[in-house]
Amino acid sequence: MTELKRHHALSLLWSLGNLVKSTFAFILFLFVFRAGSESTWVFYARYIFYIGISIALVSIVWKWLTTRYSADQQSFHIYTGAFSRTRRTIPYTKVQNVSRHTSFFHRLFGVTSIRFETGIKGEDATFQLQVVSLSEAEQLEKLVAGYRSEVQGQAAVEVDEQDAKKEEQSNAEFIGKEAADGRENEDVNETVNSMNQAAHEVHDTGHSEDAEMFPRSAAADQRVIHYRSTRKDVLKASFTSLSFLVLIPILGSLYSTVKDFFPDETVTESLVLSWLESWWVTSLIILFLILISIGLGIVRTFVKYGDFQITSDDIRIYITKGMLEKTSFSIQKDRVQAVKITQSPMKRMLGLAEVELTTAGSLGESGQEMNSLYPFLPVKEAHRIIEEMLPSYHVKEEMAKLPRAALGLRLLKPSWFWIIAAGGLAYFKPVLFGISQAWWIISLLLFVCIAAYRVIDFYHTRYGLNDQFIQIRSGALTSTLFVSKREKVIEVKITRHPLQRRLGLASIHTVNRAKPVMHHHVHDIPDSAAGEFQMWYMGRSREVQTR
Repeated sequence: MTELKRHHALSLLWSLGNLVKSTFAFILFLFVFRAGSESTWVFYARYIFYIGISIALVSIVWKWLTTRYSADQQSFHIYTGAFSRTRRTIPYTKVQNVSRHTSFFHRLFGVTSIRFETGIKGEDATFQLQVVSLSEAEQLEKLVAGYRSEVQGQAAVEVDEQDAKKEEQSNAEFIGKEAADGRENEDVNETVNSMNQAAHEVHDTGHSEDAEMFPRSAAADQRVIHYRSTRKDVLKASFTSLSFLVLIPILGSLYSTVKDFFPDETVTESLVLSWLESWWVTSLIILFLILISIGLGIVRTFVKYGDFQITSDDIRIYITKGMLEKTSFSIQKDRVQAVKITQSPMKRMLGLAEVELTTAGSLGESGQEMNSLYPFLPVKEAHRIIEEMLPSYHVKEEMAKLPRAALGLRLLKPSWFWIIAAGGLAYFKPVLFGISQAWWIISLLLFVCIAAYRVIDFYHTRYGLNDQFIQIRSGALTSTLFVSKREKVIEVKITRHPLQRRLGLASIHTVNRAKPVMHHHVHDIPDSAAGEFQMWYMGRSREVQTR
């Protein structure tokens, strides 16, 4: 058990830095832009700012003094408050995800931050240390991993003992039957003893295998590397993510800043126009801006996704990324509820995809990035990595299409967005580019776009049942492939509205445990497929036992 201790002393400096960042806009406005102002409201605003900063500083120090924590062999214990003491206990069995974030501040002082996520709702769902030494972070993570391995091992031993008892009971029943039939008792006893001995040998073998498994799981050193980003991957990612467009807002803000130095806007406008009069100057400027934009995009992507690595052991999946700021995240394999493979239009053209692992626990503020594998994986590579990391998951490329009747039903479905937009255009009748009848042209184009979107979504939608798995792909522009095991689906629903009943169609809905709860659906599948889905889900009772 670790001793009761306060947070790291550097957490005071970390909190002070966060305070400065959150109040930087007020500091800039009150003490830079309004430095020489003698206005009454600015005078009182500064005093209010002083009071707020003083309270915040006292609160930071008070919270550091009155908050302590410890960790034993089973749980974390967090103590807060001075006059009214509060004790919060988080068992290791509730910890589902562990993440680390090492910013430039942490690397400067040789520390890190660690966060333990649980499946509990509310503010007390996590235990986070904003600043902690590397050795202590390793110790806490090993405590959690070691305890979970021990619990799983005990569960396996209990299962083996139950199997052994069942084997002995069946042997006893065998004795009674054979004795009743009048067989020789010596032969029967010899047969039973040999069977019991074999059962005990199997039981002892299970013990030895579990004993060997624990040190490997606790050490967590035998990790398999599934993917490691290369320079080629980073270059491809920089173009796919359109990060080079980051220069456009920078140029806009730079232009507005330059205009502030000139009281007359015509001066800056004439200066820009004089540069653009010569075609070769314009070409050089455009080429220079393109190169700078691409360079900034590559640097930004390299800093964010450089040194990206996906590894796993028998229990957890580990994701690390970042150059200046290191981020590491681990997901327990048995907590993975579903896998999502997402493709944007550009990624679809290049054959790339992003894989997200949906877990039952909370993922913090940046959960969508934390549980995401490398966002620019080739599709076949993504399928391979999924099956390597999660051997119980299999992605089937061939899936069933929707029937033709579903296309007609989708096109006949009224679009409330188009109805409201067309009504507004017909009422106001805006004139664009001197065209007085532009309102109905816009309404017609909007109707065509909505119809085209529905047609594309119809052709992209696929579904499939693969033994213990369900796969659903949907989306017109950005398509998402959802893959989940039957035992992870906690609720299903089959619906049919009157038109669907007439056309022999149905909709299926699935619910998975996550934060927030994850819903998926596929509309307008054949009635026969809906019946197969119902029978498929009924097989869940053989895989999930309720007590």
